[in-house]
Amino acid sequence: MSNTAEAANNAEAALIERDMAHLIHPLHSKAAHSGGKVWVGGEGAYLVDANGERYIDGLSGLWNNTAGNGRKELADAGGKQLAEMGYASGYAGSSNPQAIELAERLARITYPNINHFYFTSGGGESTDTNIKMARYYWKLKGKPEKTKCISRIWGYHGVTLAAMSATGIDAYWPMFEPRVPGFIHIPGPYPYLYEAPAGESQGVAAANELEKAILEAGPETVAMFIAEPVQGAGGVIVPQDDYFPRIREICDKYEVLLVSDEVITGFGRTGTMFGLEHWGVKPDLIQFAKAITSGYFPLGGIGVSDEIMKTMDESGKPFMHAYTYSAHPVGCAIANAMLEVIDKEDFPGQAAAKGKRLLNGLKDVLGDHPNVGDIRGLGLMCGVEYVKDRSTKEMFDGADGVGAKIHAQTMERGMFSRVRGDVYCLAPPIVSSEDTIDQIVEIVADSTKAVLG
Repeated sequence: MSNTAEAANNAEAALIERDMAHLIHPLHSKAAHSGGKVWVGGEGAYLVDANGERYIDGLSGLWNNTAGNGRKELADAGGKQLAEMGYASGYAGSSNPQAIELAERLARITYPNINHFYFTSGGGESTDTNIKMARYYWKLKGKPEKTKCISRIWGYHGVTLAAMSATGIDAYWPMFEPRVPGFIHIPGPYPYLYEAPAGESQGVAAANELEKAILEAGPETVAMFIAEPVQGAGGVIVPQDDYFPRIREICDKYEVLLVSDEVITGFGRTGTMFGLEHWGVKPDLIQFAKAITSGYFPLGGIGVSDEIMKTMDESGKPFMHAYTYSAHPVGCAIANAMLEVIDKEDFPGQAAAKGKRLLNGLKDVLGDHPNVGDIRGLGLMCGVEYVKDRSTKEMFDGADGVGAKIHAQTMERGMFSRVRGDVYCLAPPIVSSEDTIDQIVEIVADSTKAVLG
Protein backbone atom coordinates (compact mmCIF):
# COMPACT_ATOMS: atom_id res chain seq x y z
CA MET A 1 0.00 0.00 0.00
CA SER A 2 1.33 3.44 -0.90
CA ASN A 3 1.94 6.04 1.80
CA THR A 4 -0.90 8.14 0.34
CA ALA A 5 -3.40 5.27 0.44
CA GLU A 6 -2.30 4.29 3.94
CA ALA A 7 -2.76 7.86 5.13
CA ALA A 8 -6.26 7.95 3.65
CA ASN A 9 -7.24 4.70 5.38
CA ASN A 10 -5.78 5.97 8.63
CA ALA A 11 -7.85 9.16 8.23
CA GLU A 12 -11.10 7.21 8.02
CA ALA A 13 -10.08 4.93 10.89
CA ALA A 14 -9.32 7.98 13.03
CA LEU A 15 -12.72 9.47 12.26
CA ILE A 16 -14.48 6.20 13.17
CA GLU A 17 -12.56 6.15 16.47
CA ARG A 18 -13.69 9.70 17.26
CA ASP A 19 -17.23 8.82 16.21
CA MET A 20 -17.43 5.78 18.49
CA ALA A 21 -16.19 7.78 21.46
CA HIS A 22 -19.25 10.04 21.57
CA LEU A 23 -21.94 9.36 18.92
CA ILE A 24 -24.97 7.11 19.38
CA HIS A 25 -26.37 6.10 15.99
CA PRO A 26 -29.78 4.99 14.79
CA LEU A 27 -29.86 1.16 15.15
CA HIS A 28 -26.72 1.58 17.26
CA SER A 29 -24.37 -1.39 17.28
CA LYS A 30 -20.74 -1.11 18.29
CA ALA A 31 -19.83 -4.26 16.36
CA ALA A 32 -21.57 -3.12 13.18
CA HIS A 33 -20.14 0.38 13.34
CA SER A 34 -16.53 -0.58 13.95
CA GLY A 35 -16.18 -1.30 10.23
CA GLY A 36 -18.41 1.58 9.16
CA LYS A 37 -17.96 4.31 6.59
CA VAL A 38 -17.46 8.04 7.02
CA TRP A 39 -18.96 9.97 4.13
CA VAL A 40 -17.38 13.31 3.34
CA GLY A 41 -18.82 14.20 -0.06
CA GLY A 42 -21.35 13.38 -2.71
CA GLU A 43 -22.03 14.01 -6.36
CA GLY A 44 -25.24 12.94 -8.07
CA ALA A 45 -25.80 9.25 -7.42
CA TYR A 46 -22.39 8.80 -5.76
CA LEU A 47 -21.04 9.14 -2.23
CA VAL A 48 -17.38 9.79 -1.39
CA ASP A 49 -15.82 8.35 1.76
CA ALA A 50 -13.01 9.72 3.89
CA ASN A 51 -10.54 7.66 1.84
CA GLY A 52 -11.60 9.48 -1.31
CA GLU A 53 -13.32 6.33 -2.69
CA ARG A 54 -16.56 6.70 -4.69
CA TYR A 55 -19.59 4.46 -4.08
CA ILE A 56 -22.92 4.23 -5.86
CA ASP A 57 -25.62 5.29 -3.39
CA GLY A 58 -27.80 2.23 -3.93
CA LEU A 59 -30.59 3.37 -1.58
CA SER A 60 -30.55 7.15 -2.10
CA GLY A 61 -29.31 7.55 1.47
CA LEU A 62 -32.39 6.14 3.19
CA TRP A 63 -34.74 6.13 0.19
CA ASN A 64 -34.82 9.93 0.32
CA ASN A 65 -32.08 11.55 -1.77
CA THR A 66 -33.85 11.17 -5.10
CA ALA A 67 -32.18 14.24 -6.63
CA GLY A 68 -28.70 13.11 -5.59
CA ASN A 69 -26.04 15.21 -3.90
CA GLY A 70 -24.73 18.54 -5.13
CA ARG A 71 -28.01 20.10 -6.27
CA LYS A 72 -27.17 23.81 -6.28
CA GLU A 73 -30.79 24.93 -6.62
CA LEU A 74 -31.70 23.17 -3.36
CA ALA A 75 -28.70 24.59 -1.51
CA ASP A 76 -29.41 28.06 -2.88
CA ALA A 77 -33.06 27.93 -1.83
CA GLY A 78 -32.09 26.97 1.72
CA GLY A 79 -29.31 29.53 1.90
CA LYS A 80 -31.51 32.35 0.62
CA GLN A 81 -34.21 31.58 3.17
CA LEU A 82 -31.66 31.27 5.99
CA ALA A 83 -30.34 34.72 5.15
CA GLU A 84 -33.83 36.23 5.05
CA MET A 85 -35.33 34.45 8.09
CA GLY A 86 -33.93 31.33 9.67
CA TYR A 87 -36.98 30.47 11.75
CA ALA A 88 -40.46 31.59 12.71
CA SER A 89 -43.19 29.74 14.56
CA GLY A 90 -45.75 27.83 12.56
CA TYR A 91 -48.31 27.69 15.37
CA ALA A 92 -51.83 29.01 14.72
CA GLY A 93 -51.63 32.77 14.45
CA SER A 94 -48.22 32.66 12.73
CA SER A 95 -47.15 31.62 9.23
CA ASN A 96 -44.58 32.21 6.49
CA PRO A 97 -44.76 32.52 2.69
CA GLN A 98 -42.73 29.35 2.02
CA ALA A 99 -45.13 27.18 4.03
CA ILE A 100 -48.14 28.77 2.34
CA GLU A 101 -46.65 28.16 -1.12
CA LEU A 102 -45.72 24.57 -0.27
CA ALA A 103 -49.25 23.74 0.87
CA GLU A 104 -50.62 25.26 -2.36
CA ARG A 105 -48.20 23.24 -4.48
CA LEU A 106 -49.03 20.00 -2.69
CA ALA A 107 -52.75 20.57 -3.19
CA ARG A 108 -52.12 20.69 -6.94
CA ILE A 109 -50.18 17.40 -7.12
CA THR A 110 -51.65 15.09 -4.45
CA TYR A 111 -54.85 13.04 -4.62
CA PRO A 112 -57.82 15.24 -5.62
CA ASN A 113 -59.56 14.88 -2.24
CA ILE A 114 -56.38 15.83 -0.30
CA ASN A 115 -56.05 19.62 -0.14
CA HIS A 116 -54.90 20.45 3.40
CA PHE A 117 -51.48 19.83 4.95
CA TYR A 118 -49.78 19.76 8.33
CA PHE A 119 -45.97 19.79 8.32
CA THR A 120 -43.61 17.77 10.52
CA SER A 121 -39.88 17.05 10.70
CA GLY A 122 -40.06 13.55 9.22
CA GLY A 123 -41.89 10.30 8.69
CA GLY A 124 -42.23 9.08 12.28
CA GLU A 125 -43.74 12.39 13.38
CA SER A 126 -46.10 12.17 10.41
CA THR A 127 -47.29 8.71 11.52
CA ASP A 128 -47.96 9.97 15.03
CA THR A 129 -49.80 12.97 13.59
CA ASN A 130 -52.08 10.77 11.49
CA ILE A 131 -52.82 8.47 14.44
CA LYS A 132 -53.90 11.50 16.46
CA MET A 133 -55.77 13.01 13.52
CA ALA A 134 -57.78 9.82 13.02
CA ARG A 135 -58.71 9.60 16.70
CA TYR A 136 -59.63 13.30 16.77
CA TYR A 137 -61.80 12.97 13.65
CA TRP A 138 -63.83 10.07 15.03
CA LYS A 139 -64.34 11.86 18.33
CA LEU A 140 -65.71 14.85 16.42
CA LYS A 141 -68.01 12.47 14.50
CA GLY A 142 -69.44 11.19 17.79
CA LYS A 143 -67.62 7.84 17.64
CA PRO A 144 -64.96 8.11 20.39
CA GLU A 145 -64.50 4.33 20.61
CA LYS A 146 -62.87 4.28 17.15
CA THR A 147 -59.23 4.45 18.26
CA LYS A 148 -57.55 1.26 17.00
CA CYS A 149 -54.96 1.24 14.22
CA ILE A 150 -54.47 -1.71 11.87
CA SER A 151 -51.24 -2.06 9.90
CA ARG A 152 -49.34 -4.87 8.17
CA ILE A 153 -46.55 -7.31 8.93
CA TRP A 154 -43.36 -5.97 7.30
CA GLY A 155 -44.85 -2.47 7.20
CA TYR A 156 -42.54 0.32 8.33
CA HIS A 157 -43.99 3.55 9.72
CA GLY A 158 -41.19 4.89 11.94
CA VAL A 159 -40.00 4.22 15.47
CA THR A 160 -41.42 6.87 17.79
CA LEU A 161 -43.45 4.94 20.37
CA ALA A 162 -46.79 5.12 18.53
CA ALA A 163 -45.19 4.75 15.08
CA MET A 164 -43.17 1.76 16.34
CA SER A 165 -46.40 0.18 17.52
CA ALA A 166 -47.76 0.53 13.98
CA THR A 167 -44.54 -0.74 12.39
CA GLY A 168 -44.91 -4.44 11.61
CA ILE A 169 -41.23 -5.43 11.83
CA ASP A 170 -41.00 -7.16 15.18
CA ALA A 171 -37.25 -6.64 15.67
CA TYR A 172 -38.06 -3.04 16.63
CA TRP A 173 -40.33 -4.01 19.54
CA PRO A 174 -38.68 -6.08 22.33
CA MET A 175 -36.35 -3.45 23.81
CA PHE A 176 -39.18 -0.98 24.32
CA GLU A 177 -42.31 -2.99 25.09
CA PRO A 178 -45.04 -2.81 26.20
CA ARG A 179 -46.20 -1.24 22.95
CA VAL A 180 -48.98 1.31 22.81
CA PRO A 181 -52.27 -0.62 23.10
CA GLY A 182 -54.76 -0.67 20.25
CA PHE A 183 -52.42 -1.62 17.38
CA ILE A 184 -53.17 -4.70 15.26
CA HIS A 185 -51.02 -6.29 12.55
CA ILE A 186 -52.30 -8.33 9.62
CA PRO A 187 -50.44 -10.26 6.90
CA GLY A 188 -49.47 -8.08 3.96
CA PRO A 189 -50.00 -8.99 0.30
CA TYR A 190 -46.36 -10.24 -0.26
CA PRO A 191 -46.98 -11.92 -3.65
CA TYR A 192 -43.92 -14.19 -3.31
CA LEU A 193 -45.01 -15.73 0.00
CA TYR A 194 -48.70 -15.04 0.68
CA GLU A 195 -50.83 -18.19 0.36
CA ALA A 196 -54.39 -17.54 -0.77
CA PRO A 197 -57.19 -20.14 -0.49
CA ALA A 198 -57.59 -22.27 -3.59
CA GLY A 199 -59.41 -20.49 -6.40
CA GLU A 200 -59.24 -17.10 -4.70
CA SER A 201 -57.36 -14.08 -6.01
CA GLN A 202 -54.18 -13.61 -4.00
CA GLY A 203 -54.63 -9.83 -3.82
CA VAL A 204 -58.27 -9.95 -2.73
CA ALA A 205 -57.51 -12.69 -0.20
CA ALA A 206 -54.69 -10.61 1.29
CA ALA A 207 -56.95 -7.55 1.42
CA ASN A 208 -59.65 -9.59 3.15
CA GLU A 209 -57.22 -10.05 6.06
CA LEU A 210 -58.19 -6.46 6.88
CA GLU A 211 -61.90 -7.28 6.99
CA LYS A 212 -61.23 -10.24 9.29
CA ALA A 213 -59.21 -8.04 11.66
CA ILE A 214 -61.86 -5.28 11.69
CA LEU A 215 -64.62 -7.77 12.50
CA GLU A 216 -62.53 -9.41 15.22
CA ALA A 217 -61.64 -6.06 16.83
CA GLY A 218 -65.14 -4.66 16.38
CA PRO A 219 -65.75 -2.16 13.56
CA GLU A 220 -66.94 0.42 16.10
CA THR A 221 -63.42 0.44 17.62
CA VAL A 222 -61.22 0.71 14.48
CA ALA A 223 -60.13 4.21 13.45
CA MET A 224 -57.64 3.63 10.63
CA PHE A 225 -55.73 1.28 8.40
CA ILE A 226 -52.21 2.48 7.50
CA ALA A 227 -50.25 1.02 4.58
CA GLU A 228 -47.37 1.85 2.29
CA PRO A 229 -48.35 1.54 -1.40
CA VAL A 230 -45.12 -0.45 -1.75
CA GLN A 231 -43.61 -1.78 1.47
CA GLY A 232 -40.08 -0.38 1.31
CA ALA A 233 -37.97 -1.19 4.36
CA GLY A 234 -39.87 -4.47 4.68
CA GLY A 235 -38.27 -5.70 1.46
CA VAL A 236 -39.78 -3.80 -1.51
CA ILE A 237 -43.07 -5.69 -1.46
CA VAL A 238 -45.25 -4.67 -4.43
CA PRO A 239 -48.96 -5.51 -4.01
CA GLN A 240 -51.20 -7.24 -6.53
CA ASP A 241 -53.28 -4.95 -8.76
CA ASP A 242 -56.55 -5.93 -7.06
CA TYR A 243 -55.26 -5.46 -3.50
CA PHE A 244 -55.77 -1.75 -2.81
CA PRO A 245 -59.13 -1.42 -4.64
CA ARG A 246 -60.48 -4.13 -2.30
CA ILE A 247 -58.84 -2.41 0.70
CA ARG A 248 -60.70 0.81 -0.20
CA GLU A 249 -64.01 -1.09 -0.36
CA ILE A 250 -63.42 -2.59 3.09
CA CYS A 251 -62.47 0.74 4.65
CA ASP A 252 -65.61 2.35 3.23
CA LYS A 253 -67.84 -0.50 4.41
CA TYR A 254 -66.68 -0.31 8.03
CA GLU A 255 -65.98 3.44 8.29
CA VAL A 256 -62.21 3.04 8.66
CA LEU A 257 -59.87 5.78 7.46
CA LEU A 258 -57.38 4.65 4.80
CA VAL A 259 -53.96 6.18 5.48
CA SER A 260 -51.41 5.99 2.67
CA ASP A 261 -47.83 6.08 3.97
CA GLU A 262 -46.08 7.80 1.06
CA VAL A 263 -42.84 8.53 2.95
CA ILE A 264 -40.87 6.34 0.51
CA THR A 265 -43.28 6.16 -2.43
CA GLY A 266 -44.17 9.84 -2.69
CA PHE A 267 -42.84 12.34 -5.24
CA GLY A 268 -42.16 10.04 -8.16
CA ARG A 269 -40.29 7.04 -6.74
CA THR A 270 -42.73 4.42 -8.05
CA GLY A 271 -43.24 5.97 -11.49
CA THR A 272 -46.28 8.02 -10.48
CA MET A 273 -46.27 11.10 -8.25
CA PHE A 274 -47.86 9.11 -5.39
CA GLY A 275 -48.11 5.37 -4.97
CA LEU A 276 -51.84 4.63 -4.84
CA GLU A 277 -52.27 6.34 -8.22
CA HIS A 278 -51.17 3.02 -9.77
CA TRP A 279 -54.47 1.46 -8.70
CA GLY A 280 -56.81 4.46 -8.93
CA VAL A 281 -57.40 4.53 -5.17
CA LYS A 282 -57.88 7.70 -3.10
CA PRO A 283 -56.87 7.64 0.60
CA ASP A 284 -58.40 9.68 3.43
CA LEU A 285 -55.03 10.70 4.85
CA ILE A 286 -51.50 10.60 3.48
CA GLN A 287 -48.11 11.05 5.05
CA PHE A 288 -44.88 12.06 3.38
CA ALA A 289 -41.27 13.06 4.10
CA LYS A 290 -37.90 12.01 2.60
CA ALA A 291 -38.02 12.99 -1.11
CA ILE A 292 -39.99 16.20 -0.54
CA THR A 293 -36.60 17.82 0.18
CA SER A 294 -34.44 15.02 -1.29
CA GLY A 295 -33.10 14.68 2.25
CA TYR A 296 -31.51 18.13 2.19
CA PHE A 297 -33.62 19.20 5.19
CA PRO A 298 -35.69 17.18 7.71
CA LEU A 299 -39.27 17.85 6.58
CA GLY A 300 -42.40 15.74 6.42
CA GLY A 301 -46.11 16.10 6.79
CA ILE A 302 -49.60 14.74 6.39
CA GLY A 303 -52.30 15.47 3.84
CA VAL A 304 -55.90 15.60 5.06
CA SER A 305 -59.07 14.97 3.05
CA ASP A 306 -61.60 17.72 2.50
CA GLU A 307 -64.12 15.79 4.61
CA ILE A 308 -61.79 15.55 7.61
CA MET A 309 -60.78 19.22 7.32
CA LYS A 310 -64.43 20.31 7.09
CA THR A 311 -65.25 18.34 10.23
CA MET A 312 -62.32 19.93 12.09
CA ASP A 313 -63.21 23.48 11.07
CA GLU A 314 -66.91 23.10 11.84
CA SER A 315 -66.14 21.79 15.34
CA GLY A 316 -64.65 25.12 16.38
CA LYS A 317 -62.17 23.18 18.54
CA PRO A 318 -58.37 23.62 18.23
CA PHE A 319 -56.29 20.61 17.14
CA MET A 320 -54.09 20.23 20.24
CA HIS A 321 -51.07 18.82 18.42
CA ALA A 322 -47.90 20.82 17.79
CA TYR A 323 -44.25 20.58 16.75
CA THR A 324 -41.76 23.42 17.15
CA TYR A 325 -40.44 22.89 13.63
CA SER A 326 -43.78 22.47 11.86
CA ALA A 327 -43.79 24.59 8.68
CA HIS A 328 -40.10 25.47 9.13
CA PRO A 329 -39.41 28.22 6.57
CA VAL A 330 -36.04 26.83 5.47
CA GLY A 331 -37.38 23.30 5.03
CA CYS A 332 -40.40 24.60 3.12
CA ALA A 333 -38.16 26.72 0.86
CA ILE A 334 -36.05 23.67 -0.03
CA ALA A 335 -39.22 21.60 -0.55
CA ASN A 336 -40.60 24.23 -2.94
CA ALA A 337 -37.35 24.15 -4.90
CA MET A 338 -37.42 20.34 -4.90
CA LEU A 339 -40.95 20.25 -6.29
CA GLU A 340 -39.71 22.46 -9.12
CA VAL A 341 -36.95 19.91 -9.85
CA ILE A 342 -39.40 16.99 -9.73
CA ASP A 343 -41.70 18.72 -12.21
CA LYS A 344 -39.03 20.13 -14.53
CA GLU A 345 -37.09 16.86 -14.75
CA ASP A 346 -40.13 14.54 -14.73
CA PHE A 347 -39.07 12.37 -11.81
CA PRO A 348 -42.05 10.00 -12.15
CA GLY A 349 -41.22 9.38 -15.82
CA GLN A 350 -37.52 8.93 -15.09
CA ALA A 351 -38.27 6.49 -12.25
CA ALA A 352 -40.58 4.43 -14.44
CA ALA A 353 -38.08 4.13 -17.30
CA LYS A 354 -34.95 3.60 -15.20
CA GLY A 355 -36.79 1.24 -12.85
CA LYS A 356 -37.82 -0.92 -15.78
CA ARG A 357 -34.19 -1.00 -16.94
CA LEU A 358 -33.02 -1.99 -13.45
CA LEU A 359 -35.68 -4.65 -12.90
CA ASN A 360 -35.26 -6.21 -16.34
CA GLY A 361 -31.48 -6.12 -15.99
CA LEU A 362 -31.58 -7.93 -12.66
CA LYS A 363 -33.98 -10.54 -14.04
CA ASP A 364 -31.76 -11.09 -17.08
CA VAL A 365 -28.62 -11.82 -15.03
CA LEU A 366 -30.11 -13.42 -11.90
CA GLY A 367 -33.52 -14.72 -12.94
CA ASP A 368 -32.31 -18.33 -13.19
CA HIS A 369 -29.98 -18.33 -10.18
CA PRO A 370 -30.85 -21.27 -7.88
CA ASN A 371 -30.69 -19.06 -4.77
CA VAL A 372 -32.64 -16.08 -6.12
CA GLY A 373 -36.27 -16.65 -5.18
CA ASP A 374 -37.78 -13.38 -6.32
CA ILE A 375 -36.81 -10.18 -8.12
CA ARG A 376 -39.47 -7.49 -7.77
CA GLY A 377 -39.99 -3.77 -8.02
CA LEU A 378 -42.13 -0.83 -9.04
CA GLY A 379 -40.65 2.34 -10.45
CA LEU A 380 -37.08 2.85 -9.27
CA MET A 381 -37.20 0.53 -6.27
CA CYS A 382 -36.30 -3.15 -6.43
CA GLY A 383 -35.73 -6.07 -4.12
CA VAL A 384 -33.77 -9.28 -4.70
CA GLU A 385 -34.82 -12.06 -2.31
CA TYR A 386 -32.31 -14.84 -1.67
CA VAL A 387 -33.46 -18.33 -0.61
CA LYS A 388 -31.78 -21.61 0.22
CA ASP A 389 -33.98 -23.57 -2.20
CA ARG A 390 -35.68 -21.80 -5.08
CA SER A 391 -38.08 -24.68 -5.81
CA THR A 392 -39.49 -24.88 -2.26
CA LYS A 393 -38.88 -21.23 -1.19
CA GLU A 394 -36.97 -22.57 1.83
CA MET A 395 -35.21 -19.66 3.53
CA PHE A 396 -31.60 -19.55 4.63
CA ASP A 397 -30.94 -19.84 8.34
CA GLY A 398 -30.60 -16.35 9.79
CA ALA A 399 -27.22 -17.32 11.22
CA ASP A 400 -25.91 -17.76 7.67
CA GLY A 401 -26.10 -13.99 7.19
CA VAL A 402 -26.48 -14.29 3.42
CA GLY A 403 -27.94 -10.81 2.98
CA ALA A 404 -25.13 -9.24 5.01
CA LYS A 405 -22.54 -11.14 2.97
CA ILE A 406 -24.07 -9.95 -0.30
CA HIS A 407 -24.01 -6.39 1.03
CA ALA A 408 -20.35 -6.71 2.01
CA GLN A 409 -19.53 -7.89 -1.50
CA THR A 410 -21.40 -4.99 -3.12
CA MET A 411 -19.42 -2.59 -0.94
CA GLU A 412 -16.18 -4.15 -2.14
CA ARG A 413 -17.38 -3.47 -5.67
CA GLY A 414 -18.29 0.16 -4.99
CA MET A 415 -21.96 0.25 -3.99
CA PHE A 416 -23.57 0.98 -0.62
CA SER A 417 -27.17 -0.02 0.15
CA ARG A 418 -29.19 -1.92 2.78
CA VAL A 419 -30.71 -5.35 3.28
CA ARG A 420 -33.78 -6.67 5.10
CA GLY A 421 -32.66 -10.10 6.19
CA ASP A 422 -31.86 -11.86 2.91
CA VAL A 423 -33.56 -9.27 0.70
CA TYR A 424 -31.17 -6.83 -0.99
CA CYS A 425 -32.96 -3.51 -1.41
CA LEU A 426 -32.30 -0.98 -4.18
CA ALA A 427 -33.65 2.53 -4.69
CA PRO A 428 -30.88 4.63 -6.25
CA PRO A 429 -31.34 8.36 -6.88
CA ILE A 430 -33.82 9.06 -9.67
CA VAL A 431 -31.11 11.16 -11.35
CA SER A 432 -28.88 8.07 -11.72
CA SER A 433 -27.62 7.67 -15.28
CA GLU A 434 -28.42 4.59 -17.36
CA ASP A 435 -24.75 3.63 -17.10
CA THR A 436 -25.04 3.73 -13.31
CA ILE A 437 -28.17 1.56 -13.45
CA ASP A 438 -26.25 -0.96 -15.54
CA GLN A 439 -23.35 -0.86 -13.05
CA ILE A 440 -25.79 -1.63 -10.22
CA VAL A 441 -27.02 -4.71 -12.09
CA GLU A 442 -23.45 -5.89 -12.67
CA ILE A 443 -22.43 -5.32 -9.05
CA VAL A 444 -25.42 -7.22 -7.63
CA ALA A 445 -24.87 -10.09 -10.08
CA ASP A 446 -21.14 -10.37 -9.34
CA SER A 447 -21.73 -10.11 -5.58
CA THR A 448 -24.39 -12.82 -5.70
CA LYS A 449 -22.03 -15.18 -7.54
CA ALA A 450 -19.21 -14.38 -5.13
CA VAL A 451 -21.32 -15.43 -2.14
CA LEU A 452 -23.55 -18.15 -3.58
CA GLY A 453 -21.70 -19.40 -6.64
